Amino acid sequence: MNLRIFTLLIAILMGQCALSQQKFDIALQKVLQQPDYKNATFGIHIRNLSTGETLYNWNGDKRMIPASTLKIVTSAAALEILGADYRFTTQVGYSGKIRNKTLTGDLVVVGGGDPALGSQYFENDYFNPNFLDVWAQKLKAAGISKVEGNLVLDGSLYDSEKIPPTWIWEDMGNYYGAGASALTVFDNLFQITFSSPVKAGKLTKIISVNPEIEGLKIQNEVLSSDLNRDEAYVFGSPLDKIRKITGTIPKNRRSFTIKASVQHPEELLAEAFIRHLAKTGIFITGAVKFDKVKPNKFQAVYIQESPELKDIVKVMNHKSVNLFAEHLVKQLAAVKNGVGNRQAGIEIIKDFWNSKGIDSDTFFMEDGSGLSHFDAVAPELFTKILDYMYNQSENKEVFLASLPNPGNGTLSGFDSSLFPGYTLCAKSGSMTRIKCYTGYLQLNSGQNVAFSIMVNQFSGTHSQLISNIQYLLNQIKISF
Repeated sequence: MNLRIFTLLIAILMGQCALSQQKFDIALQKVLQQPDYKNATFGIHIRNLSTGETLYNWNGDKRMIPASTLKIVTSAAALEILGADYRFTTQVGYSGKIRNKTLTGDLVVVGGGDPALGSQYFENDYFNPNFLDVWAQKLKAAGISKVEGNLVLDGSLYDSEKIPPTWIWEDMGNYYGAGASALTVFDNLFQITFSSPVKAGKLTKIISVNPEIEGLKIQNEVLSSDLNRDEAYVFGSPLDKIRKITGTIPKNRRSFTIKASVQHPEELLAEAFIRHLAKTGIFITGAVKFDKVKPNKFQAVYIQESPELKDIVKVMNHKSVNLFAEHLVKQLAAVKNGVGNRQAGIEIIKDFWNSKGIDSDTFFMEDGSGLSHFDAVAPELFTKILDYMYNQSENKEVFLASLPNPGNGTLSGFDSSLFPGYTLCAKSGSMTRIKCYTGYLQLNSGQNVAFSIMVNQFSGTHSQLISNIQYLLNQIKISF
């Protein structure tokens, strides 16, 4: 009798599962039949977080371009390997000897790969008071008023690769295409402010560049437009300071500012630091040099600590900051091997997931942020990582908090009435013709699932696809 009852219960559960899948199939087909998605690739995987069971699978094992959802892979691994309380450090000090308030030697800044140094996202950490004033005052307190020597900035913790080689020309000059440096500062970006004519289709004028960059040459081809948004793109190699700006900005603007990437942030840091030193009464007779400093010749005066990794990861995932993700990849290699190298960092991440039973051979990873079009991940791999972070990681709460919920971060356009509170939290990923979402969803039944919805090579608008994905997520809530 007990066996018969058990068999009956299993049959009922299997029937309910099949019915749920059938209901969601109908909803998915409704979306797939739209003309904009006729030739697109959809991948969907839904995993029950209580049982590990696959609730739904549509191309779940097919590798697809993940865009910024790849930050799930990077941020989760970094939290697990480095720890949520990990801090980057920047050392300020000198080499040589101090006599009568004169340093015969060099002032030295040793970069530790801090991605948040002077960041707009961490103003309370670096500008109350200004971190450069603190550095100068610490040197002043050490008895230095004059430097008969140079200002030396040591960025040797990371290798010389400015940006991943598979990033495209359209991205690398723009603010979201800034590369990681051991001496990253001010988010590795600068601002370009234009004025635009009253009529559309006319050439704009650059009225300021902030901060000023020595040797920068800009070719401005930006036109005024009826469109009320930034459609300007900055092009330029990371190996020079020539920038060409094309596209459009809104017409009839006295001031309109765009952001561009800085591939030589150590120069900005040096220039800003010299200004703050002079304000404090410390003057340097020598030049600015970028070189490796021998540890036995360096005397640290102050160590600048970054915010904790959990705070950096939260900003990274909420705001989808590519720069922070690239830093995490290089920092993992720096901590293990002594030098921050992108490929070595990627291997560390893949080895970590292999050690957790998640086969890293099933995905391709060329960077940490997902900006490379050569990245490829299957939806099922995402749900495995989400399952691990939810059920096995000590960093579960930190990781969950790093993912936006509707109305916040990159989910600001989602309808919070459909997904109240934290019933949905997810990382988005967007590129031209690519839209992906990976995260956690609470069903109407009260159960929690991990999901990944990936769409590659679709036609139509991103806004329309976002509406369709919201529809699918709502159908998941009510179907399973």
